[in-house]
Amino acid sequence: MAPTRRASAKLEAASPDAAKEAGSMRVLKKYPNRRLYDTQTSSYITLADVKAMVLSGQEFVVRDAKTSDDLTRSILLQIILEEETGGVPMFSSQMLAQIIRFYGHAMQGMMGSYLEKNLQTFTDMQSRFAEQSKGLSPEMWTQFLNGQTPAVQGLMGNYLEQSRSMFEQMAKQAEALFPGMPGFVPPKR
Repeated sequence: MAPTRRASAKLEAASPDAAKEAGSMRVLKKYPNRRLYDTQTSSYITLADVKAMVLSGQEFVVRDAKTSDDLTRSILLQIILEEETGGVPMFSSQMLAQIIRFYGHAMQGMMGSYLEKNLQTFTDMQSRFAEQSKGLSPEMWTQFLNGQTPAVQGLMGNYLEQSRSMFEQMAKQAEALFPGMPGFVPPKR
């Protein structure tokens, strides 16, 4: 049901983000009893349902039912935690410890941006690879992978090298902008 003119005006006056959410973004409400309520379907949903929304590319926001605070990141982190504790984890303990060390560090903002850009680049590469491999039969796919293993390894090696190079550039820029910055350790050569 579309908001009325009066409701839309109230939403826009309250928050431009709230007006946007009312139009196209799916709104989930989190209640104190930890339950999630989908305002689009007027029903309670589970974290598994939210994960399915993420996998399908559905845009949504999770709001605290009482305060309207944005809890989206918190819910996404809960899904990651569930994925990490069950099955095969994506992050090693060493990697998680390194990420934790960046919190409160002068490079925290740059690290978040760096990780986000690298993940987007990796996703773009994966999409291109999937597009190029459409229509392959299982046998052709096996032959393709067997023949491409060195090429794929080379591609990933190049990607990782570019990623390392980009981070080193960012670190040099940070060192030039903030010489002697506490907690900053220049990259090893």
